[in-house]
Amino acid sequence: MLPRYGQLMKANNSTIHKYGYFWATLALFIISLTGHWLFAWHAYVDEQKIHNEEVRVGSYLIEVSRDTLENWQSEFLQLIWQVAGLALLWHVGSPQSKEGDERKEEKLDALLRMLKPAEAEKVIRELEEKYPKK
Repeated sequence: MLPRYGQLMKANNSTIHKYGYFWATLALFIISLTGHWLFAWHAYVDEQKIHNEEVRVGSYLIEVSRDTLENWQSEFLQLIWQVAGLALLWHVGSPQSKEGDERKEEKLDALLRMLKPAEAEKVIRELEEKYPKK
């Protein structure tokens, strides 16, 4: 008999399983950064040979660091705006925002009052006590 998903998750509560997404992301980050720096090294060496110049680790580190930070700046600023900025705009003006929830609550209260006028106010009060508005 196969274990249920919940039982499987309880059994695999190790750090690797708990933070699997983090570890996978970290591994991809390290692999891509290492690849970027290795290929940049080979391109730097080739460029130095073409210009008959000396290969210097210091100038390579400055060049590759500049390229890396330039790439991160453009990519991460764009990503931050897309994720954080759009999430904020979506929250403020979307049906899932607080304004949308209040509208839905008012509609449900109106339906309760139409369906069972005698009991509606009591039910609404009980629900407001159980789930107070923030």
